Amino acid sequence: MVQNQQTIGFGGFTAAGACKVIPLAIAAKAKAEHAANRPFKLGVITGASTGKSLDGALAEAEAIAWRTPYQSDKILRKSINEGKTQFFDLHLSAVQPTVRSGVFGNVDWAIIEASHVTAQGEIVLTAAVGAANTFARLADKILIELNAHHPGELMGFHDLYEPADPPYRRAIPIYSPTDRIGASFIKVDPAKIAGVVRTDLPDESGGFAASDATTTQIGENVANFLANEIKIGRLPKSFLPLQSGVGNIANAVIGALGSNEGIPPFMMYTEVLQDSVIDLLQTGKCSFASSCSLTLSPDRLIEFYRELEYFRSRVVLRPQEISNSPEIVRRLGLITINTAIEVDLFGNVNSTHVMGRDLMNGIGGSGDFTRNAHVSIYTCPSIAKGGKISTIVPFVTHLDHSEHSVQVVVTEQGVADLRGKSPHDRAELMINNCVHPEYREELRGYLRASSKGHVQQTLHNAFGMHLAFLERGDMRNVEWK
Repeated sequence: MVQNQQTIGFGGFTAAGACKVIPLAIAAKAKAEHAANRPFKLGVITGASTGKSLDGALAEAEAIAWRTPYQSDKILRKSINEGKTQFFDLHLSAVQPTVRSGVFGNVDWAIIEASHVTAQGEIVLTAAVGAANTFARLADKILIELNAHHPGELMGFHDLYEPADPPYRRAIPIYSPTDRIGASFIKVDPAKIAGVVRTDLPDESGGFAASDATTTQIGENVANFLANEIKIGRLPKSFLPLQSGVGNIANAVIGALGSNEGIPPFMMYTEVLQDSVIDLLQTGKCSFASSCSLTLSPDRLIEFYRELEYFRSRVVLRPQEISNSPEIVRRLGLITINTAIEVDLFGNVNSTHVMGRDLMNGIGGSGDFTRNAHVSIYTCPSIAKGGKISTIVPFVTHLDHSEHSVQVVVTEQGVADLRGKSPHDRAELMINNCVHPEYREELRGYLRASSKGHVQQTLHNAFGMHLAFLERGDMRNVEWK
């Protein structure tokens, strides 16, 4: 059914809700076509990253001509960085509007994982939404993986709403994370459903590494900072909803917020729910969580399904243009917490590229939240590669989030609150509070060599630490010109 040069919209968001057997069959077809010297490459659009049976299998089969908006597979990453696969990095909130606009051309197929489907064309999704509702509406044909690993009783967890496009768009009527405004299932013309494949497979989400001393300290630094903001009156005593990115640091931060006595019970309006959020929902420290996906370790997802009725009134899953909507982020006054690859002395953040060149994963939803947050926080360890890299640098090698959007930076060393600070004061705060001790004099030396201007920046020194690492494998002991 799937032909060369067609475009596929895959449901899911992270490995949660991603298809697992149909992509493998497409990959096998690609290999067979290539072996017969026939071309076979596809345009692939997803909600976010996927599992190894989707991005990994298709990339290994060299079946992806172009890909958007986000990925985390090492085989696909290598193909992108070698120029074999064209990749368009895109804010996750912009995926559905961009698909509707026709920029990516026609969507030939929507391939979606479901927990239930009816003869009337009603599709109940599984552990994530992503952009599945838009793909299903626009695609010429639909293939469904009906996965028995996810209970049909998931009906009611999804809140599927698709806004009109300009000039007909109206306000998205969400005023609290608990508000529901859409349908519980996707409704399509049954004639569009070209096939249903039955499966019984778990999501390919990995577990999370246990918190170490560094991630634990980062989490405690974030929690203590926010508790103090409440204490001194810069945040309401009732607190504000939280957004948190994905990964081990994010998991540690949420855990620390849950155990901090200065933080009251809170709600989340975010794009992914990780294991630590489930812990807080069970204890009541988190009273409600709105998300796009249940990005849980396998054991925790099974536990979630065992306690489905408990979570039914506490969790809702939305499409990504709603979970990441800048309008709603600004209206709700979110506190957003995301992870950086590197941050410069003035508050600019690189969250996507290593040494300014090689894509890591993509911008994801971090920009959606950062630019519209009430308080935007970025976290990272102060060093990497055993101390050979400082994550705090004179100037980022790739800029995803500018100093105008980034308000607070946190490492295991401490917190730099950059709000209301000049570039000179920001640099001093970053060095004193966030930089690893081994790099403080290094970066002070940079500032001394760059003493003129509103921003203490010199072009011939700006990437001196990066160049030192590329030349001799260590950022320390740079000779500033």
